[in-house]
Amino acid sequence: MNCPKVVDHIVEWLTDYVATSHTKGFVVGISGGVDSALVSTLCARTGLPLLCVELPIHQAAAQVSRAKEHIAWLRANYPNVEVVSADLTAAYDAFIGPLGGEDNPNYQLTTANTRARLRMTALYWYAGLRSSLVVGTGNKIEDFGIGFFTKWGDGGVDISPIADLTKSEVFELSAHLGICGSILGAKPTDGLFGDDRSDEDQIGATYPELEWAMEQSEKGAVAEQFEGRQREVFDIYTRRNRANRHKIEPIPTCPIPAEWK
Repeated sequence: MNCPKVVDHIVEWLTDYVATSHTKGFVVGISGGVDSALVSTLCARTGLPLLCVELPIHQAAAQVSRAKEHIAWLRANYPNVEVVSADLTAAYDAFIGPLGGEDNPNYQLTTANTRARLRMTALYWYAGLRSSLVVGTGNKIEDFGIGFFTKWGDGGVDISPIADLTKSEVFELSAHLGICGSILGAKPTDGLFGDDRSDEDQIGATYPELEWAMEQSEKGAVAEQFEGRQREVFDIYTRRNRANRHKIEPIPTCPIPAEWK
């Protein structure tokens, strides 16, 4: 990948979008992961106002530490960066407390998605106060491959500058930009469960494996062409892609015949 050209292209795209949308800058949630680190760095390079937001909810200490390290690095290199931290743990606990459902088999996933949606609301709070854009941090595999995001959570954004980059390309671009080694060396995680489980633990495949499966799927491959680990990975990708079409595709609308209106 031609990293300098890709960086310049995204930075120009971000700058132009702010101008045409008549907004003033960007708001990015910082998780301690590589995707938010890359997106915030690209936004910072525009020279426009950037607010980095920490929104811990029962967060693992290592994730908080990486987020703070990245923000410190950003602020040391880009004078247009501001930071705010709002611990949403108490708000989250107060919200789910009266709702119940602890015995439901979907309880843990539902609470994880609720964390993401609470954070989305907070990001739009800050964006509203600053007349700024909430910038998405999803990559191509997550957004268009397996739908590994929360609908109206981390999927609720105004713009998505790295959604055409695979995870491997995200790492490559991040290394080129000098993003902290602690982030580059950490296993990717969505940080929604309050522990150290990785994306691979949840999905059952690594991002390079999923990138391979996405490429094969786009070529029209079918599961019967593969065996062993390749077949397993292709099945994981296909199953998640099908199950999450409701995230990947636009909201279905019911068309009403014109003569009935």
